[in-house]
Amino acid sequence: MDFSRWFEFMGNHPFLFGILGVLIVLFFTIENKRSGKKVTPNTLGMMVNSQNAQLIDIRAKNKFETGYIQGSRNIPFTQLKDRLDEVRAIEQPIIIVCDMGVQAGAAVQMIGKENVFRLDGGIGGWQAAGMPLVGAKGNGKKTVSGKAKVK
Repeated sequence: MDFSRWFEFMGNHPFLFGILGVLIVLFFTIENKRSGKKVTPNTLGMMVNSQNAQLIDIRAKNKFETGYIQGSRNIPFTQLKDRLDEVRAIEQPIIIVCDMGVQAGAAVQMIGKENVFRLDGGIGGWQAAGMPLVGAKGNGKKTVSGKAKVK
């Protein structure tokens, strides 16, 4: 590919590329705000200890029972809409936990409060950081998906 023509085009149209740059920055800024503020697994522990942050695991009950972060309350995403008043009444910071951190962004947006966060990477990120889960069924060994292995 001939990059000299590309650079010539950019040089002849700096205004267009300026607008493109601004749009890219705006897109990522808005997308990040829309999906909620993220907390790392280490920050989650500090927030629970120092601010009594409340953990709400929005995974389905059967997934929750395969292992969860200690202190988590299970409110499956499918039930969250019916329990918004209960969740919004919590005064402490709230950290939403899901499988990979994606669905939690939708939950944060649905709750619509300032002090609601999502766990970056979800349960998968928590386990990847070497953090423990409680309530695991079976022999306690986990696969990447978080389900107990069956021998």
